[in-house]
Amino acid sequence: MARESQAEAGQYLRVNPITCVARGMCAELLPEQVKLDEWGYPILKGDPLPPHLVAHARRAVAECPTLALRADPTPRG
Repeated sequence: MARESQAEAGQYLRVNPITCVARGMCAELLPEQVKLDEWGYPILKGDPLPPHLVAHARRAVAECPTLALRADPTPRG
């Protein structure tokens, strides 16, 4: 595993509910961590990102059309 992936592993996905417009791109790109509710808004798994999903998470964050998805090094709390 690359050092960059090791550093990013353990990060948590976050979504800004104000800017999210329920396009569902995050769930398409990262179904292991994101499910959609009945209106199409993301429900995040809440676990730290495992190393093998870091690249997929990075892509999902980059592809979010409203920049509502981000990775954060700290858990909610």
